[in-house]
Amino acid sequence: MLSMMVPEEYGGVGLDCRYPAIMWEEQSYAGTTGPGFAMHSDIVAPYITNYGTEEQKQRILPKLVSGEWIGALGMTEPAAGSDFANIKTVAVKDGDDYIINGSKVFITNGWLCDVVIVCAKTDTGKGAHGVSLFIIEDGMKGFVKGNKLNKMGMKAQDTSELFFEDLRVPASAMLGPENKGFYCVMNELPQERLLIADMGVASAEAVFEQTKNYTMERQAFGGSLANLQTVSHKLAEMKTDICVARAFVDQCIAQHADHKLDSATASMAKYWCTDLQSSVADRGVQLHGGWGYMWEYDVCKHFVDARVQSIYGGANEIMKELIGRSITNPRK
Repeated sequence: MLSMMVPEEYGGVGLDCRYPAIMWEEQSYAGTTGPGFAMHSDIVAPYITNYGTEEQKQRILPKLVSGEWIGALGMTEPAAGSDFANIKTVAVKDGDDYIINGSKVFITNGWLCDVVIVCAKTDTGKGAHGVSLFIIEDGMKGFVKGNKLNKMGMKAQDTSELFFEDLRVPASAMLGPENKGFYCVMNELPQERLLIADMGVASAEAVFEQTKNYTMERQAFGGSLANLQTVSHKLAEMKTDICVARAFVDQCIAQHADHKLDSATASMAKYWCTDLQSSVADRGVQLHGGWGYMWEYDVCKHFVDARVQSIYGGANEIMKELIGRSITNPRK
C-alpha cells in the first residue's frame, strides 16, 4: 500500500495517481490523520524517483516501498514557509563535500524519518534559484531531531523540528542538479496540492455522513432534527458543495494521471477544497450541537484536523496569488 507509484524495478507497482488517491480518501473517511502515508509515498518517493541518480533510487526506493524507511521533506523553516526564496538553511561546498547548517520546522514524519529531503541554499545570491536538494539520512553526525510539536489537530501525526549543525555530506547526497531545487519542487507541488485537495473533499464527505446520521437520529421538537427545514436546508447545501468539489477534484486526478494537471488548476483544487473542508466541518459541528464540541465525536476531530489543510502545501492565500498570476500574466 506504500509508494504505489514507484516503478516496478525499484520494488513498487508503477501505478498512476488514481490508485494512491484511494488511500488518501480512505484515510480521510476513517479520520486516521496520524500516519503520514501520503507524505512518505506520494511526496517524498516521487522526488527520489524523478530526480535521483540510479544509485539513489536503487538504495532508497525499495526501503520506502517496504516501509523499512520512513521519508520526510524538509522545506519549511521558522522564517520561511511559502516564501521559498527566504530559506536560511545553507549548504557550503567544502572540497568534495557540502556542510549544511540550518533548521526546519513543522516537518511531517520528522521525528520518525529515516531519510529526509532537505532544501538548502548552495548559492545565497540567487534567492529561490540558488536552492538545491539533499538526501539526509538518520544517524548522520550533525543531523538532530528536535521536539515533537504540540499541535491543535492531527495530534497522532508525527510533526517535529529538524536541525543541521555542521552536517557534512558528500556531493553524492545532492538530489537533482545543483541550484535547481526550486524547479524540482515546483514540478512536484501539483501532486502535493492535489492530494491535499482530495483528502479535504474526502474529509468533508465523512463529516457530511456523520452529520446526516446524527441529525436523522437526534430527536427534538417532536421529530428528528433533520425534519426541521433549517437543518435539511443546511444538509442540502453541504451535499451540493461537496458534490461540486468532488466532481472537480476527480477531474484533476484524471488530468494528473494523464500528466496534464497544471500548477494553477492544482492550486484551485487545493484552496477551494480545503476551504470547503473547514466550512463543512464547521457546519457539521454546529448541527451536532454541544456534542460536536466533544472529542469523542469524530466531527470534533475533523474540525481541528481541517484547520491546517489551508496552511500547509502552500497557504491558500498563495494559491490565489498563483491562480491570479496565471490569469493576468500567463506564460507566453
